[in-house]
Amino acid sequence: MTPQLRRLLLDLGPLVLFFATYKLLNVYAATTVLMVAVVGSLSLTYVLEKRLSAMSLFTAAMVLIFGGLTLYLRDQSFLKIKVTLLYGFFSAVLLGGLAFKRLYIKVIFGEAFNMADGAWRQLTWRWGIFFLALAVLNEGVWRNVSFDSWVYFKVWGIIPLIFLFALAQTPFVMKHHSEPEKPAD
Repeated sequence: MTPQLRRLLLDLGPLVLFFATYKLLNVYAATTVLMVAVVGSLSLTYVLEKRLSAMSLFTAAMVLIFGGLTLYLRDQSFLKIKVTLLYGFFSAVLLGGLAFKRLYIKVIFGEAFNMADGAWRQLTWRWGIFFLALAVLNEGVWRNVSFDSWVYFKVWGIIPLIFLFALAQTPFVMKHHSEPEKPAD
């Protein structure tokens, strides 16, 4: 299994388990499964990669906090709000980083791609605005549809949108990617 496929399975596995449990049982059982699966995914990632990304840790913390509130208060709204806050936070970090001359997306993807700072800045703008749009879209959807419809939107709407957006950025990344210089012998 390639590292990219393993990463994808570890990232999406908890969400798939949430969806399956929600369809078979209920939102509270699904939330419990999600929380356990996120901790399991983080643990397995650490065992396999010997490191955890800040993004994964933050996402897990949000799942545990808002999942805990959902279970304790028996209020599904916290799951929906978590999505808005998560994407809003990602947008704020990326766009706020630009204001302070920080390219946080380069920190995340810098090992995979070698690009000039101007290209990283452009990619940061694109992802920052995209995450802001996802946060606004999630707010609009969860406030206007049933919880069941929102779950379908989260799993079969937002996740594919993220993949499609990432795929749409591929030509830009490939255009600006350059092979790192090899040290002279």
